[in-house]
Amino acid sequence: NMSFDTKGIILAAGKGTRLMPATLPASKPLLPLYDKPMIYYPLETLVRLGIREILFIVQEDDLPIFQKTFGSGQEAGLNFSYKIQKIQRGISDAYFIAEDFLDGASSVLALSDNVFLGKNFFNYAEEALSKMKQEGGSIFGLPVPDPEKYGVIELDQNDNIIGIEEKPLQPKSNLITPGMYFFDSRACEHVKTLKPSARGELEITDLIEIYLSQNKLALQRLDENIIWHDTGNADALLTAAQKVKRYEMENGIKVGSYEIASYEKGFINKEALLKIAEKFIKSDYGQYIKNIYLKDKN
Repeated sequence: NMSFDTKGIILAAGKGTRLMPATLPASKPLLPLYDKPMIYYPLETLVRLGIREILFIVQEDDLPIFQKTFGSGQEAGLNFSYKIQKIQRGISDAYFIAEDFLDGASSVLALSDNVFLGKNFFNYAEEALSKMKQEGGSIFGLPVPDPEKYGVIELDQNDNIIGIEEKPLQPKSNLITPGMYFFDSRACEHVKTLKPSARGELEITDLIEIYLSQNKLALQRLDENIIWHDTGNADALLTAAQKVKRYEMENGIKVGSYEIASYEKGFINKEALLKIAEKFIKSDYGQYIKNIYLKDKN
């Protein structure tokens, strides 16, 4: 049954207040990270996981802009849907909004402003997806120097997750959960039992805790070679853009191109990819697809 394939959700409803005034004209996920909108990066990951049905959760004001930018997804062999988050009620709220869209499917929930780079990253994401299918839920564990700003994972001596704490004063490890989460179809039921936290949000850590308490949570560790950005402020955005540029130059590839990913997964043929390249032919992005990427494939 096709509808039970895993579906994708991208939460792109943030206000970007820490990036004002840059986010006055455009929503944060649509700001350029190097040469493409930030949201292209998580979108590429979902497509590389073989996910074709993707829901964008956006602010009401941004809906027409997102629809104009991404359309139906059809020309890239994908199927895009859109829903509005009226009030910012936290990450777990995505599962209230996405319930009809998911229609009993498992899902990968990606935050639009979390960007991962690294040769092994897509392999790790595939691992996390298959662990979710076995266990029920899975999360990434990423080592960072400043874990106290994030959701921190507590492990026992056998490296099993025993707890997860949101922004703890005394972090129990340096492993945090970055913004990509893998849940089975029960996520929608589970969020209905959550209470808002002290800051008035339905915390993703509380949803993860439910999976943990039922022994249904797997951990997928990311190694030191994975570059991760939570592009919160202007400096972080600039640094991330520079790292993307360097990564692309060093590896001779373009990251974040969900259209190339779609072609590589066999969702579109060469003619369709060429058509997309022609649409952007005056830019480096279109030139790359036509004159470097597709030339290499011959």
